[in-house]
Amino acid sequence: MFYDIIKSLHIVAVISWMVGLLYLPRIFVYHSMDDTTDETSNVFKLMEKRLFYFIMYPSALIVWITGIYMAYVLGLYGWLVLKFFFVIVLTLYHINLGRYLKDFKNDNNRSKTRFFRIINEVPFLIMFIILILVIIKPDF
Repeated sequence: MFYDIIKSLHIVAVISWMVGLLYLPRIFVYHSMDDTTDETSNVFKLMEKRLFYFIMYPSALIVWITGIYMAYVLGLYGWLVLKFFFVIVLTLYHINLGRYLKDFKNDNNRSKTRFFRIINEVPFLIMFIILILVIIKPDF
């Protein structure tokens, strides 16, 4: 039963983290538009900060803690190792979003709207791969 509670917590944290990984770049798209006023920029900065530090960061930590626990209980399989690789990629993506967050905070963003539209697709593709691995559990 304890394992099921941890697994449920893991799923909720994954959903929360993925929402942030998908939504933060979308906010960056609007924040990077040329017609953004100072007042609007300040609203975006607040939204970005709260999303990153109060939702994404704690969710990512919970994903890692619960994921490592479940791997310890289940044992390591080839598909699970590959899943961990993609979770590491998502974590690096998360950290990189933090760099863009700091650039916006300091009014130092140099990236264009189109760039943020493109990188916004990255977490979806990785999430799709992870989901396939978890459901199919291919034997490597």
